[in-house]
Order: sequence, then C-alpha cells, then structure tokens
Amino acid sequence: MYACISKTTSSARFEGLCARYRPDVFRFAFWLARDSAIAEDVVQETFLRAWRAIDSLADPEAARSWLLAIARREHARLYERKRHTTVPLDELIANDDPALASVPSEDHSDIGAAISSLDTDYRKPLVLQALMGYSTEEIARQMGLTRSAVLSRLYRARLKLRVALGTTDVADVTSAVRSIKATPQSCAA
Repeated sequence: MYACISKTTSSARFEGLCARYRPDVFRFAFWLARDSAIAEDVVQETFLRAWRAIDSLADPEAARSWLLAIARREHARLYERKRHTTVPLDELIANDDPALASVPSEDHSDIGAAISSLDTDYRKPLVLQALMGYSTEEIARQMGLTRSAVLSRLYRARLKLRVALGTTDVADVTSAVRSIKATPQSCAA
C-alpha cells in the first residue's frame, strides 16, 4: 500500500494518510484534551501542518508516529497561547474563602484519572499500547527500550492501575483500559 502512495502525488499521499490515521489522531487528541471539540481542533491543525510538510515525510512507515507527534505539539500550542486567570491567594485568605478548605476529588474510579496519575515511565507505554494500538516492539523502538523493559513497564502500570482502581483482577483493568478506545469519532475532515 505504501509503495503505491509514495509514487503518487502529494495530494493523493495526504488523502491516504487522512483516511488511514485520522481515527488514531482523533483518539489521541481526545485523550489529551478530554473534550471532543478541542480534539477536533487539534486534529484539523495536525492535518493542516501535515499537509504543509507532507514532502518531509521520507519514511511512510513513520507516518503514524509523525502525525501523533504533530498532534501532541498542536495540543501543547493551544495552552501556550492561552492565559489562565489567576486568583490572588492573599485575598482568599483575608476573606476566609471556603474554596481554601475544599479538597480536590481523588476519586480513582475514573480510568482516565487513574491513568493520568501514573508516572510517565508507566503511563506512556500503556497509552501507546491501549489507546494507540502500538505493538510492544513499536513501543520499544519509540521509547528506546528493550522489548522486555516495555513488557515490564506495562505489567507494572496495570498493577498500579489495579491498586488505584481497587480492582482485584488485572484482566478487569485491561478491559477497562481498552474500553477507552470506544470514544466517539467524527469522520468529517
């Protein structure tokens, strides 16, 4: 399939990338943003940048990783430009604001929150495998690890999730992680 795409025009090559990888890019953007509208914006910007740089993609086998890297940077750009409002802490203390006494929710029944709470060393391979569908070998190449190191991290990540979720069976955690893949996807480009 890639041999045919590499011989066609940039336009046909780009259309092939869109058709094949748009669901993966959307799923990743949705996981990053946790909002379908923001995820759609990230996907649009990702493919716009990919279109502009399609000729720089020398290895068609790296297309998925290339697009996901663009999506990650596009998501980060959203927050680079955005200024978050701040609340002066001194005013809250002076007014004895009840917001100071509130404790953030630590409800780990949500699988997304549990995954987000994992250390990067465990979260990244788990997300790459469960959400993005990468094989162990692909994860090892991408992270610069051995296959056994990736398997070890995946095992430990699932154990940590089991503890965080209060699950008694690792299979329950694995099926819960895979259920994240069932996020709504839009096919409109």
